[in-house]
Amino acid sequence: MPSDELELVHLGPEILVINKPAGLLSVPGRGEDKQDCAWARVQAKFPEALVVHRLDMATSGLLLFARGAQAQREWSARFAERQIEKRYQALVWGEPLASAPGWQRINLPLISDWPNRPRQKVDWETGKPSQTDWQRLPATSPPGTDPPGTTRLLLRPITGRAHQLRVHLLALGHPIVGDALYDPERPAPRLMLHAQSLAIPGLTLESPCPF
Repeated sequence: MPSDELELVHLGPEILVINKPAGLLSVPGRGEDKQDCAWARVQAKFPEALVVHRLDMATSGLLLFARGAQAQREWSARFAERQIEKRYQALVWGEPLASAPGWQRINLPLISDWPNRPRQKVDWETGKPSQTDWQRLPATSPPGTDPPGTTRLLLRPITGRAHQLRVHLLALGHPIVGDALYDPERPAPRLMLHAQSLAIPGLTLESPCPF
């Protein structure tokens, strides 16, 4: 279980941002064993903190909370209106090939795979529009640190669907390393997905990738 102490990355009058460890829920789940979460730990120190967005339990990185109901309404609207740019780093299996320099776009509609929930799936008939931009990153230094047959990607979600990055990369043929839900036959110590930056009006926050 991740340490009770969370790294506070930013504290302002309207928001606070933490660095959520992998393996910790963003918000409570169902059952007594799923009440420990980032929100509960943050509220222990900042009782006014309210949820604005979430990260999957297996994903690490920057998680923003609003300080009070008015701030929650305002910042939720900013996320909905795509005024906040989020970037993630991922380690994926294989070597995605770019058709041109710079950002590449995955444009695949997503919907809940209801009989197999919490899985999501691509569905061209009833799925919600979903877009993810990606580009390749240099391998870690020194060379050989990353597992053979993997590639580092920088990801920029345009929409914010559940499991969007994981399902989009799976559909591309390059699942994220350590994705026990969508690629269970290749286990790893953790899901290699990290929310490494948040660009908000007048401020950009960064969290170094831990893998």
